[in-house]
Amino acid sequence: MKPLAVVLALVATLVAAPSLAGDVPHTVAGFTLGQNIASLRDRLLMDTVLPLRYQEYLREVEIAPLPGFKGGLIAYGDCAHPGAIIRIKLKYADASRAFYDALLARVERRFGKPTSYEGDPFHIVIDWKWSFRDADGQRISLHLSHNDQDEEEKFGNSLKLTQLSALDEERQCDLDRQPPENAAPGDHLPPLNAMTEKDWQRFLPQ
Repeated sequence: MKPLAVVLALVATLVAAPSLAGDVPHTVAGFTLGQNIASLRDRLLMDTVLPLRYQEYLREVEIAPLPGFKGGLIAYGDCAHPGAIIRIKLKYADASRAFYDALLARVERRFGKPTSYEGDPFHIVIDWKWSFRDADGQRISLHLSHNDQDEEEKFGNSLKLTQLSALDEERQCDLDRQPPENAAPGDHLPPLNAMTEKDWQRFLPQ
């Protein structure tokens, strides 16, 4: 698919209504925050489901091949809201800066200027963030990122849409269901001012 065609296809999925700054995004590429994945099984690769490391209250699944996109990951709840989509991460097929700039202009036209810049100061990895609160009081964030220089990060253009309020609820639900005796090993360390040289040895390279 040609870059211009990809841009137009994206605009059709991301901007489904007239351009109005101040709108709150919930849907991209046919995936909607809060939607249960049971209704999307034909669009997901269910054999790829895995719990997220350090966020076991979430599970993540790859999307099935989708025109205009290199791939994507859908994170959904596994505690407070089982099966509900919490985060949508998409990688675009067109990795060029020209595509990113065209996409950024259209997102700004629809949702206004970004709330903050989350990339590095030298714009090697560009990451603009929008923060929203919808009519139901739910906090939602949107990240639009580009990288074509930093080899430690994934190259290309990506979008991340997250329902932060639901994410907090999943995290709290997970804490509530853990028995108190399941404390992390680090919780048993003495206070910093009481640590001995023996305590410090576990942290030092040998």
